[in-house]
Amino acid sequence: MTTQAYSYAAPSGLVQGRLGLSTSGGVTSRGTVAHPHFFSGLLTRGDVGAAGLLALADVAQTRYFQPRPTGFRDPVVTCNGDRLRMESFSACAGVYARLDVLQEALDGEVTSLGTTNVDVNGPLREALARVGGSDPMHLAVGEDELVVTTLDGSTVEKKVPLPERWLRSFAEVQAIASGFDLRAELPAAEAVRFVRGLPRRGRVLWAQPAGRGLRVAARPVPGGVCLAGPERLATLAPLLRFAKGLRVYGPAIAAGSPPVASAWELELPGMRYVLTLSPELNRGFSGEGAVLDALAEDETAADAELVAALLAFEPRLEPGDLADRAGLEPSRVRAALTQLGTGGKVGYDTAEAAFFHRELPYDAARVQAMNPRLRAARALAEKGGVRIVSPGVAQVTGDTGVYQVRSETWSCTCPWWTGNRGGRGPCKHVLAVRIHTREEN
Repeated sequence: MTTQAYSYAAPSGLVQGRLGLSTSGGVTSRGTVAHPHFFSGLLTRGDVGAAGLLALADVAQTRYFQPRPTGFRDPVVTCNGDRLRMESFSACAGVYARLDVLQEALDGEVTSLGTTNVDVNGPLREALARVGGSDPMHLAVGEDELVVTTLDGSTVEKKVPLPERWLRSFAEVQAIASGFDLRAELPAAEAVRFVRGLPRRGRVLWAQPAGRGLRVAARPVPGGVCLAGPERLATLAPLLRFAKGLRVYGPAIAAGSPPVASAWELELPGMRYVLTLSPELNRGFSGEGAVLDALAEDETAADAELVAALLAFEPRLEPGDLADRAGLEPSRVRAALTQLGTGGKVGYDTAEAAFFHRELPYDAARVQAMNPRLRAARALAEKGGVRIVSPGVAQVTGDTGVYQVRSETWSCTCPWWTGNRGGRGPCKHVLAVRIHTREEN
């Protein structure tokens, strides 16, 4: 368990139509700042913004699997210039939520680009719940240096425990979402009908297009989308009165497919609210293994350092443009972006099918150190547990047995791989062979 310390110049608050979000230390285009100031102006629909931020806060303090009281984790906010992105993760690490406040919803001055945490406290949540009407609301994300100085002496200090699986989930979800495609698009009325008609409890369901809407099935069908734990879409319900439509994203599935992740994006006036769900209610994103291939490659790590130097909090990262600027092939840039995601430096926007730059408060080395599968694979390679027995075939001796890895399909005879069939990333034996082969060459 890691403890994250937040320091705010004052508590966030909503007073007489002015929403002030206090910021903690963050990274900006000018470097590290104790209390960054990103935006000051009008939020053109205060009711939508208040409801969206409240929904985001609800996800951050919820355990959907084995519910019990949990501490609150402050949302991460990134200013990309033409938009504000607010992100949070559920306490069980199975639901990722993001509120994108787009340019058409903002009327004011962007004073800086970067990423920080914002204070969301109990009184603020109560105030947000009382916001009504469609009038604009003044929004300040951080205060300028003069105001911060005058607030000296009312500093708010928070120490929040961050589970390792919660941090790893932030790294995994962007890699998983980058493999999604748009599967269904519902108009407002159908979106309301579908969400309100979902069962309150359920294990794994499958939503499939039916006319202009979706219907729920018990088994996977081609073109459908996995919906694991329909109760995890509950934070969409208070936003439905503002809905303009619902888009659903996921990987390709076939008859007999195992459960997979999915993303549910509610289109709002000038904003988007996105929920990305893990494949099962009892399964957080931290163990999905989508980033392990990128973490295990030294060449990708070097490429990631080069690409990282070119990022400037862009709202949309174009691999082709980055490839030209870095002198790399686009495929290497895409792999580098995946690895940068493991350090919290990029997220993925399914609506635009593009990565975006942000800086979470942890680094790639920390995530690698936390990943048990990668740690075990490196230990196997270092102690000589890998032996090449023929072209394309390796034997890996571990603590629990000897297993065979075939590099043609990157398959393994271990129980873990047999049970998941590569659906949760490579096993430690496959990773060990890759590490061994790279070092031999």
